[in-house]
Amino acid sequence: MRRGGPRVVLAGLLASLVAFGASGASPARAAVDTEVGIADDAQILYEGPSAAARAVAAWQDLGIDTVRIHARWAFIAPHPDDPRAPKGFHPRDPDDPLYNFAALDHAVDLLIAAHIRPMLALTGSGPLWATAKPALGNPRYRPSPHGFGDFSHAVAARYRGRVTRYLVWNEPNQPGWLQPQFSCTSRRVCTPVAPHLYRELFRAAAAAVRGVDPSAEVLVGTLAPRGQAPHKENAVMRPLQFLRSLGCVKADYRRDRSGACAGAAAIRASGFAYHPHPVRLAPTAHDPEPDDASFGDTKRLERALDRTTAAGILRPTTGARFDLYFTEFGYQTNPPDPISGVTPARQAAWIQQADYLAWRDPRVKNVTQYEWIDEPTKVSRFGAQYAGWQSGLRYVGGPPKPLAHAFPNPFYIDARPHLQARFWGQVRPGGATQITLQQASGTRWTAVAQAFTNAHGYWTIDRPIGTPGRYRFTYRLVLPSGGPPRTFTSLPQDVVPRP
Repeated sequence: MRRGGPRVVLAGLLASLVAFGASGASPARAAVDTEVGIADDAQILYEGPSAAARAVAAWQDLGIDTVRIHARWAFIAPHPDDPRAPKGFHPRDPDDPLYNFAALDHAVDLLIAAHIRPMLALTGSGPLWATAKPALGNPRYRPSPHGFGDFSHAVAARYRGRVTRYLVWNEPNQPGWLQPQFSCTSRRVCTPVAPHLYRELFRAAAAAVRGVDPSAEVLVGTLAPRGQAPHKENAVMRPLQFLRSLGCVKADYRRDRSGACAGAAAIRASGFAYHPHPVRLAPTAHDPEPDDASFGDTKRLERALDRTTAAGILRPTTGARFDLYFTEFGYQTNPPDPISGVTPARQAAWIQQADYLAWRDPRVKNVTQYEWIDEPTKVSRFGAQYAGWQSGLRYVGGPPKPLAHAFPNPFYIDARPHLQARFWGQVRPGGATQITLQQASGTRWTAVAQAFTNAHGYWTIDRPIGTPGRYRFTYRLVLPSGGPPRTFTSLPQDVVPRP
């Protein structure tokens, strides 16, 4: 967690323990501290400079470490709807006057000034003139790896020294981002195409970025968490099927040397990005489809990733296993979405639980909240109601959801056998902060323990619990935006002992 504004720092912090009764309090383990991210392109790119400035100021106070922004090829390149590239255009030159980097420049500048790390997603769709068949009028159809490499070079050169992490393409297993997904000879016989297209797009982008900045992180994947039965060319591909084809392994994880995998060289990435949106599943619930993987299937994803890495051509740049970066994660709420949403209270509870589970997994390095403010509901071009995303901390127009209260200070109680519990939380922004754990007693709250957060804002307390109880934690700090110290209080959590 990025260090925030002024706060109390006491000597001997790492060994500190202040308790009211028998309890154990210790700083959280730095080895599994997780970056906190947010993604909301509407606010930082498309609503204008004033909206972007307000968003970044709010994110700074929320303790955001990193912001994912789409560097979308078709929005930055010139004449994206033309079948031919404009004359005199130099696509590798970041200063070519035909490029339109204005909104992205402003976003990156705002984030760096707020000490928040920009994380750029180099993604399509691209301009028609950079597709295999411009006459189709489909910017998602077989984009040119060479052209995408030129674009990636321009972006990396423009932000060299300011941006050090890149994602390559967004949800390439979704036909809304990359086509075709399959080649089908019948409704029963469809073979993957998109993973092989994506492999070459990734190679081109990674080579371009590393050619400009050899130390940059380049993440592979960014997959959507679920798909469909492959009965048509542009069905959504299930993520683990996509992963295996990308890494050139078969369904049984034996090496595949046929077709597009014949002679394929290794592809290397700094980490694996993924979007484990659970929709209405709890953070511990499993998706029944074995080739899909929501948040509760993180271990399933890790096993598939490890087996693909061991047998195929996908390789981490360091170490033997890929770390995970959950570069989109959220729950939509009802209201406003009665189809895919959960109650606002459940959204807040499940996001906090997921934060704890991610912190507990040393391979999960980033969880990026998607999004900050809901998108307006609308009817899609296919007739679906409640299209768009309504997973924000705030409703359209700005009113807060319970998650807006919980997000700066997530809190979770992990009930354990033998009447024990781990109390876990985080203070955002990070830094050394004293927290007080309180238990409800009727209408009053009684202090039962204290702890100090580590440099990333995490804290844990292990203590016995003999009866069901309600708890919360409270603390004081000065926000990065300034002003006098303020007292913050987490949402309360209930716990039931496990015998």
